[in-house]
Amino acid sequence: MRHNILEHRVLVLNQNYEPLTICPARRALIMLLLGRAEVVEEGDGCVNTVRCQYRLPSVVRLQSFIRKPRSEVKLTKHNVLRRDRHTCQYCGSSKGAMTVDHVLPKSQGGEHTWENLVCACTACNNRKSNRSLSQSSMSLIRKPRQPSFISFIQYSVNNPDHRWRPYLFMGR
Repeated sequence: MRHNILEHRVLVLNQNYEPLTICPARRALIMLLLGRAEVVEEGDGCVNTVRCQYRLPSVVRLQSFIRKPRSEVKLTKHNVLRRDRHTCQYCGSSKGAMTVDHVLPKSQGGEHTWENLVCACTACNNRKSNRSLSQSSMSLIRKPRQPSFISFIQYSVNNPDHRWRPYLFMGR
């Protein structure tokens, strides 16, 4: 199966360098050709046309500021697992099937919120059962909280391009 170079991921920044989204290189090139964005970091590879050759971008910045309400990460099972990096928040294991557990069970008044849901391996989920942390003598590795949009991009991007790191506040 051939890998399509136009499907490479490109980080899109707002005019103020705030991360907005990740898009395919095809979309980024269209924004560049229409004058809606500029290249901040070049990527690897080129796209050849009959008359020109275009270097693929890795990071682009929009020419005009997009007023966008603060993005909130949607609360879904998949996103809880991504936030916790598919690691059980009780034992630290990342092997085997993972599920989402209510820290305070719904039967005891626990709500379906970011602060009450964690990733758990099947063994820990069964051991805790329908009990609170104190009732089950278990503890959390890390207190659950709602992720910010930028931190969620950090969590969700597997093997990000090293050129993205400064714009996603991931250090060097």
